Amino acid sequence: MNTQSHTPTSYKNDIELLEAFSAAWNRHDIDALMTFMTDDCVFHTASGDSALGNTFEGYEAVREGFQIVWKTYPDVAWLDANHFVAGDRAVTESTFCATKPDGSKIEVRMIDMFTLSNGKIKVKNAFRKDRPAIIN
Repeated sequence: MNTQSHTPTSYKNDIELLEAFSAAWNRHDIDALMTFMTDDCVFHTASGDSALGNTFEGYEAVREGFQIVWKTYPDVAWLDANHFVAGDRAVTESTFCATKPDGSKIEVRMIDMFTLSNGKIKVKNAFRKDRPAIIN
């Protein structure tokens, strides 16, 4: 069941869509974030048990997966974002900054690869560099 309560805003182009999507992530605004996703969306996390990380499929599962990111990293932010689009594929490159549950800090470059469909995001596939934690 789709519980979308927002109508997606019409963006002039896909770059504006990605900028607004990134802003919603940084606000930790799940309702706004989900307006960008298709009903049959998929989210592949940056880490997990499979080669694609953990996979959340379908609107409600993806919503839950997005919220897990904020629960795991309550202060997470994605900084210095750059976006590009080629056909129905898009990429956002940013700096992932967060505090891990053990108190150590993460600051790494990452990308999100997207598949777009009819002005929305169908697939979000996250990739993140891995380096030793920054000690406080």
